[in-house]
Amino acid sequence: MMSLMVHLKTVAHLRGKGDRIAKVTFRGLPFFSRVAENCEEVANFNETFRWPIASRLDGNEMLEIQVYNYSKVFSNRLVGTFSMVLQKVAEEGHLELTDTLIDDNNTSIKTSVTIEIRYQSMDGTVGVWSDGEFLDVPDDRDGMFAFETDSLLSGQSHGSGTSPGRSLQGSIPTFRKAGKGVFSAMKLGKIKSSRDDHRKSDEPAVLDMEDLDRRAMRLAGAMDPDTISLASVTAVTTNVSNKRSKPDIKMEPSSGRPVDYQISITVIEARQLIGLNMDPVVCVEIGDDKKYTSMKESTNCPYYNEYFVFDFHVPPDVMFDKIIKLSVIHSKNLLRSGTLVGTFKMDVGTVYSQPEHQFYHKWAIMSDPDDITAGCKGYIKCDIAVVGKGDNIKTPHKANETDEDDIEGNLLLPEGIPAERQWARFYVRIYRAEGLPKMNTSIMANVKKAFIGENRDLVDPYVQVQFAGQKGKTSVQKSSYEPIWNEQVIFTELFPPLCKRMKVQIRDSDKVNDVAIGTHFIDLRKISNDGDKGFLPTLGPAWANMYGSTRQYTLMDEHQDLNEGLGEGVSFRSRLLLSIAVEILDTTSPEIISSTDVQIENVSNISESATGKMDEFFLFGAFLEATMIDRKIGDKAISFEITIGNYGNQIDGVSKPSSTKKKKKDGDNEEEENELIQNSSEDEADEDGDLVSVSTTPLMKPVITDRNYFHLPYFEKKPCVYIKSWWQDQRRRLYNSNMMDKIADKLEEGLNDVQEIIKTEKAFPERRLRGVLEELSVGCSRFVTLANKDVNQAGRTKLDRERLKSCMREMDSMAQQTRQIRTQVKKNTVKEKVKLVQNFLQKLRFLADEPQHSIPDVFVWMMSNNKRIAYARVPSKDILYSIVDEETGKDCGKVKAVFLKLPGKKGFGHAGWTVQAKLELYLWLGLNKQRKDFLKGLPNGFEEVKAINTGPVLQSIPPVSLVYDMKQVFQLRAHMYQARSLFAADSSGLSDPFARVFFSTHSQVTEVLSETLCPTWDQLLVFDNVELFGEASELRDDPPIIVVEIYDQDTVGKAEFIGRTFAKPTIKMCDEHYGPPRFPPQLEYYQVYRGNCTAGELLAAFELLQIPFDEESIRRALIAVHNFAVPQIKVGQGGRADLPPLEGPTDSEHGPILPVPLGIRPVLSRYRIEVLFWGLRDLKRINLAQVDRPRVDIECAGRGVQSVLIQNYKKNPNFSTLVKWFEVDLPENELLHPPLNIRVVDCRAFGRYILVGSHAVTSLRRFIYSTPDKTSNNWATAGDILVNVDADPSIRKMDTVVKLDATSDAVVKVDMTEEESDKDKKKKKKKKKGGVEEEDETDERMLDWWSKYFASIETLKETLRAQEAAQAEAEEREDLEIAAEAGDFKPDDLLLKGSKTKEKNKEKKGFKDKKKGPTADGTEKKPVKAKVDELLVYNKELESEYGNFEDWLHTFNLYRGKAGDDDEHALDDDRIVGRFKGSLCMYKLPLSEEITREAGFDPNMGMFQSIPHNDPINVLVRVYVVRATDLHPADINGKADPYVVIKLGKTEVKDKENYISKQLNPVFGKSFDIEATFPMESMLTVSVYDWDLVGTDDLIGETKIDLENRFYSKYRATCGISSNYSVHGYNVWRDPLKPTQILAKLCKDGKTDAPQYGPGGKVKVANRIFTGATEIEDENGLKKQTEEHLALTVLNHWEEIPRVGCKLVPEHVETRPLLNVDKPGIEQGRIEMWVDMFSMDMPAPGPAIEISPRKPKRYELRVIIWNTDEVILEDDDYFTGEKSSDIFVRGWLKGQQEDKQDTDVHYHSLTGEGNFNWRFVYPFDYLMAEEKIVISKKESMFSWDETEYKIPPRLTLQVWDADHFSADDFLGAIELDLNRFPRGAKTAKQCSLNMIRNEHELPTISIFKQKRVKGWWPFVARDENDEMELTGKVEAELHLVTAEEAEKSPVGLGRNEPDPLEKPNRPDTTFLWFLSPLKAIRYLICNRYKWLIIKIVLAMLLLIMLGLFLYSMPGYLVKKLLGA
Repeated sequence: MMSLMVHLKTVAHLRGKGDRIAKVTFRGLPFFSRVAENCEEVANFNETFRWPIASRLDGNEMLEIQVYNYSKVFSNRLVGTFSMVLQKVAEEGHLELTDTLIDDNNTSIKTSVTIEIRYQSMDGTVGVWSDGEFLDVPDDRDGMFAFETDSLLSGQSHGSGTSPGRSLQGSIPTFRKAGKGVFSAMKLGKIKSSRDDHRKSDEPAVLDMEDLDRRAMRLAGAMDPDTISLASVTAVTTNVSNKRSKPDIKMEPSSGRPVDYQISITVIEARQLIGLNMDPVVCVEIGDDKKYTSMKESTNCPYYNEYFVFDFHVPPDVMFDKIIKLSVIHSKNLLRSGTLVGTFKMDVGTVYSQPEHQFYHKWAIMSDPDDITAGCKGYIKCDIAVVGKGDNIKTPHKANETDEDDIEGNLLLPEGIPAERQWARFYVRIYRAEGLPKMNTSIMANVKKAFIGENRDLVDPYVQVQFAGQKGKTSVQKSSYEPIWNEQVIFTELFPPLCKRMKVQIRDSDKVNDVAIGTHFIDLRKISNDGDKGFLPTLGPAWANMYGSTRQYTLMDEHQDLNEGLGEGVSFRSRLLLSIAVEILDTTSPEIISSTDVQIENVSNISESATGKMDEFFLFGAFLEATMIDRKIGDKAISFEITIGNYGNQIDGVSKPSSTKKKKKDGDNEEEENELIQNSSEDEADEDGDLVSVSTTPLMKPVITDRNYFHLPYFEKKPCVYIKSWWQDQRRRLYNSNMMDKIADKLEEGLNDVQEIIKTEKAFPERRLRGVLEELSVGCSRFVTLANKDVNQAGRTKLDRERLKSCMREMDSMAQQTRQIRTQVKKNTVKEKVKLVQNFLQKLRFLADEPQHSIPDVFVWMMSNNKRIAYARVPSKDILYSIVDEETGKDCGKVKAVFLKLPGKKGFGHAGWTVQAKLELYLWLGLNKQRKDFLKGLPNGFEEVKAINTGPVLQSIPPVSLVYDMKQVFQLRAHMYQARSLFAADSSGLSDPFARVFFSTHSQVTEVLSETLCPTWDQLLVFDNVELFGEASELRDDPPIIVVEIYDQDTVGKAEFIGRTFAKPTIKMCDEHYGPPRFPPQLEYYQVYRGNCTAGELLAAFELLQIPFDEESIRRALIAVHNFAVPQIKVGQGGRADLPPLEGPTDSEHGPILPVPLGIRPVLSRYRIEVLFWGLRDLKRINLAQVDRPRVDIECAGRGVQSVLIQNYKKNPNFSTLVKWFEVDLPENELLHPPLNIRVVDCRAFGRYILVGSHAVTSLRRFIYSTPDKTSNNWATAGDILVNVDADPSIRKMDTVVKLDATSDAVVKVDMTEEESDKDKKKKKKKKKGGVEEEDETDERMLDWWSKYFASIETLKETLRAQEAAQAEAEEREDLEIAAEAGDFKPDDLLLKGSKTKEKNKEKKGFKDKKKGPTADGTEKKPVKAKVDELLVYNKELESEYGNFEDWLHTFNLYRGKAGDDDEHALDDDRIVGRFKGSLCMYKLPLSEEITREAGFDPNMGMFQSIPHNDPINVLVRVYVVRATDLHPADINGKADPYVVIKLGKTEVKDKENYISKQLNPVFGKSFDIEATFPMESMLTVSVYDWDLVGTDDLIGETKIDLENRFYSKYRATCGISSNYSVHGYNVWRDPLKPTQILAKLCKDGKTDAPQYGPGGKVKVANRIFTGATEIEDENGLKKQTEEHLALTVLNHWEEIPRVGCKLVPEHVETRPLLNVDKPGIEQGRIEMWVDMFSMDMPAPGPAIEISPRKPKRYELRVIIWNTDEVILEDDDYFTGEKSSDIFVRGWLKGQQEDKQDTDVHYHSLTGEGNFNWRFVYPFDYLMAEEKIVISKKESMFSWDETEYKIPPRLTLQVWDADHFSADDFLGAIELDLNRFPRGAKTAKQCSLNMIRNEHELPTISIFKQKRVKGWWPFVARDENDEMELTGKVEAELHLVTAEEAEKSPVGLGRNEPDPLEKPNRPDTTFLWFLSPLKAIRYLICNRYKWLIIKIVLAMLLLIMLGLFLYSMPGYLVKKLLGA
């Protein structure tokens, strides 16, 4: 017999004196020890407990010991818990240990327990539990009581229909005599309770536990004290976790509300389009909006680079279901729509779910929807980004795109979707629907009925299915509430589809317009699984429930949106039986239909039982409380209605079908379910007798609570409702979801705990996280054991089976990973592990959402005047009952607070914030046959009242109301301390807040504090005599919710709502001690919500104290209970003597307001707050008057200080006295610090003040002064430190080619160390031998600022790429580690995999060095990087890099006016009325001496030493604008004509005449100089406007820069410091101060010794030594000695200098987003720029750097077409039928219209050979740096001016067959990218298709380097099967010359002068036959048919002779005969 024995020895270090009892639980089976009486420190139990066990002990199992303080009368109080995992015991079999307990709060307490455990396993024998074992408690003394004594006062009448499980709880210890007596029937410990009677034999029996044990099970913890979830210890817990004290209740529906979206799509180019010589246009379509690119002629790879923007204002669901469709159309023009080449579809949601919400530079695969057998029709390269409000998109930096695109590696598909998608059929089968509402008025129907006598159903339904942009409709079933369709809608779409949701809608067909009845969305991700063991999408056959607006028919339904699927449905509409299947098509099979149009077919009916067997369900609800009823409805009587489906709905529920056919199933007496008939008692004769559903509560008039709310007087008597309904029994689905939801809830709660611990900086978050993970893994394992049941139940669909498998797999792997992660949780990894675990949470939530519905949701409606007012929707799974605890819904049999809200759009905005009513509601839903337990969860102490007319009172009839005779009296104390960051409700930008606290039917109000957003009420509200019904212990476990609403008091009208929050009180029962750890309660922050937006925080604490009973009633109760007849105990009220005392009002002036008592209010200490007043900026007018004499008032916790008055704001807005201070008492705990308020008032005449604006600093943490840490290394003073000044090695490893400029092709290496340069030389030598092109040396003169810029961008890209690669690698490594530890593969695989991932990354990230071609010696050649001085390109604003430059000067925005409510994150920008500049510094008094003793300490300046003076100062501001990218188009043509405007103070510089035509990525390249005076003019605005010929110019976007903060910042943002110092050239030093002067100044300001320059290029600053160069070359090349390089080195490493060091701003370009007020929060483009500032009292700076855009360089490309060969022959000869071709070659560089040139025709080539000797000449302008050709041309005849285009340099050569009377035939083409094209073959033989096919592997050359190339290249075309085929070869010579060279040696076109080419030597056959027919005859006929002709001539002669003979013979004969 295997068994586990536990010897409980002692429990030590207990507190106080008392009786103790211990409970030991293993496998859900508790044993109780005896009561150790009157023990003090130590309780000696010395008992042994033994569990016989049948299965082996698993290492994960838990043993738990709970120690209680025992009480005879009241419930036992938990002292602490010890739980351990029995892993060690399972291994070793024996263990002794002593360990501490942990309390509810999960913190270790001193109390410890000593135990010994033995595990005896007998191999091979398996014991069986026998009932007797239980009774045999090893150490059983008489008098020992082994039950948990629950509260004595349960006062429960037996036979009140509650479960036998409860009947023990009212008991009191009796002496147990050898199994006789009352209890002998009930065995000790845990036995099958009588609840098992109704178990079906087929269900696996599961141990049931009583409440406490159930909770004990939930405690599954482990050895750490952290494992027990704070919130799950509901047994005896109190306000422990934030979840318990802060219930999370969402008030306002967020879905369905429209939001702004912007979708931007850039179509860059297309490649490999199928079709001959096409003119492609790309159409971009989103929803119904279409936009087209321009047409490119005669090319298969058009380059567009066009940018489109679509703006939407729709709800998120609608947005994400819209389809983005890209299609390529061939030859579209005004007259014809063109032919479709291919399309690509994807929904917006897919893009939005991508990282950064975008696809960047990806290739979309085109496929033809009309021919699914064809393959890919080409690729489009595009960027797609979806921006919602507040998303910011990080665009990868838009520099020159040099790297060649590898199409296959960059497809436009989300991760994990295969590149080759197959076609599939989606079959959506629609069987039938039921429960449809009326959709027509009944007037007409009644008229018809009168005339014709027929009664028709008032709805004509059909089903419409939408998927991937296509719609399919079934037929219309006329007049039927229960239509039967049996049709299937078939979609053909690529699989996996890029559209996530399918929309199924039942619609009512109507002559005027069809309306939706209900909508159901099917998420394909939930009905399929893409894993390796996954399954295709499948669903059903299952019922889908549809919800929408209320059912009564109105002509204009205000909630029609709800029926369209927007927002949360407020009523059941109907349910639809459907199924989905997917079949992958084999496109090669011949009989396949190749079109993708939607098809509709009929399908056969399915059997009734296919969806599960019908069963009868029972729903019970009890209304325990209805409060907070809105006063608008408070004057009429109110009732509540509960409905499930159409059951229980009395007003507009069922529409009875006209043909009431009573179908009986198999002679059953049950109604067929689709007749949904209510309240027809005659048919519902049931085993319960006549059970009629009662679905509404009786009408009742509300009673007033206070001026806003009413309540219903449900005091002793609580109304109940119950409904019977019939549904298919598919509970298993809901059970599995419930289990996962519960695991997820627990996990979420645990994670919130961990985050709270981290946030409040409590100790040991990692322990708590380990506990959370332990719980998760136990939960997952438990799921795997429980879920696999009822597998063969009727109606299980394929999806059920597959989902079960995949859920089990997921949960299993999750359990493993969790254990894995748990071992890795360390203090420093907590945060990242929390992130990881949050992914689990999302996955759990995703898995828990069951796609196949079963029982519809339950709706609770409040009715007044027979109208529906407000509702709540309760998911049916949440209240579903199961015998297994984990499967039960989380709210089943529990009392829940439910808030009713207004339906549909009424619930948006202000109306949605008011509570319509708050219910305390108890719900239970389960099978009718399981219903005997339905009252179990109610608070005890009630009697049932049955309906009167039920005839004989049957026991099983549910009550219509409950009467409570048990009530507890409490006193609630609400300690309202303060609130912060409240919503501004008045126009002054402040509020006059007060709080109203609701508890049960009571409400109280705090005082009103005027004009503040951070009120400190410091007030205690006492609610006396709060009566709560039910048992004390139950209340203690789950107290009712407290609602706190905060209002703004207005002098006129009613108070305005600010926000609300919820809390739960800490409860103290009479027998509990008022003291730590739980009392007095701690102040906590509660988040205040206003709708979905946060509106502040409330700092408060709540306690609920039980008012004790008097002795007499307790004595009577005891006698009564001992006699076991429990009478109703009416308990009188005891005194209040033992409640903790209340202090009287201490404040005489506030009257009777109680302050928060001392133990709860925070401990204060003395702080000094110093305020730096700098100045005020941008103050707006107030009531049309300008602000003239402002003053700033600072206030914190009742104390404060005022600034001096600014005498004339216009002249100087700065303060004359800089620093002031005040002292104040603040809490020790920094988290409780009150906010600090800053107010600006304007002083008017006669002593009047007007509030200008205010700002609340909510957290003072960042202003707390901490003394510098002298021990840190920066302070090290001993010895000098040599600083290693070496460029960052990580960057140096990555070298990239940088194109410098048109002329220099130089490429040199940056930052070479010696060895590298040597290597380089060797490389070069090798190259020369191998004949690979040589590199020129860089020519300094050719470099300009742009070379530097592009080089820097390249570096930026490299670093970004490296970061990405590193990040990807790190992630990969972590995954591998986890997998490895989870034992998925051996560690040596790790190395393999690791290296693979590296390779993969390399390929992915575009380290495309391979393409650069192998060098002579076969090693891979690294491109060498030019030695260019670089600057830093920031891809964000400079501010974000340097903390807004608030190093000592902070900017506080001043607000005024009401806060906006439009949306989440209401933008407060329009409320800003100005800015206060200054700073704060707070520290505890007294301050240590050493600070004040420092040299030069100015006591007036306090902590703000060495701050510059704030007198006005003149500054020269130089703004450089480089370029803008991705501007939002402003004109109809989808482009803009941008120019720059710069404003500073009153100065405005408009650069209107230099606008750039039709460009969204303009390069400005301008600098502007403006003189300004700080502080008056310090806000610089750079705007980009769109130039318009007529009308005003529109603002595209603008960006604002605060120059003052930059100017004064210690980061020295006035002029960036470059990396190298030079006195001439492109990198000339810009600052008027030289590096040595800057360094000297910095040292002086920082009070550090001046720098000491030593010999040998060394400099010493503080104690750091730097080295550097000491020579400089001037313009003439002379070398001079200088210290500037050394000084610059120090400046570039200034952050390493101790104490004063910080990073100085380098020479840079910043990228700033452009914003537009009309489109708040959405970026309108970006601008790259930088600002230099020079103080005017310094020497004047030099001229601005020249950054004007590079001019393209003129080139001429000369192409000589020598010969062609093997051109395919197209024509058949007229005479001879021979194949031949009339060949000519066409070529162009810029575009077909612009510069196409043709050779002459080589007629009649019979072999495909053609000889031309023909020259094309293409002049073009080329930008070397960007590798683009620049063309300027007018877009159309009507264009005002020319537009500049940049296109890649691609030479296209085509071979054609000339026809005279029809269009020429296109034969083939080749496109050569002049930068990288394959080297031509030496001979025609060597020239093959591989030169194009394997382009990537072959060495490529650039014409810009080679200058002259000759060779053979192949012509290709595509055949019908889309394969490339060789259609000819051309021998050509390319020669590139610059414009100057072209002038020197001109050449002629064709074969003309100058430099003519000789005529080609063509065979004689190449002529036109109709021009020289004789020649044609000679050649075409004579040559080939010479002998044939001779033969024919001879034959003819013979024939003629014969003929003549025959002709003349008779005559001669006659002559002969007659005239002989």
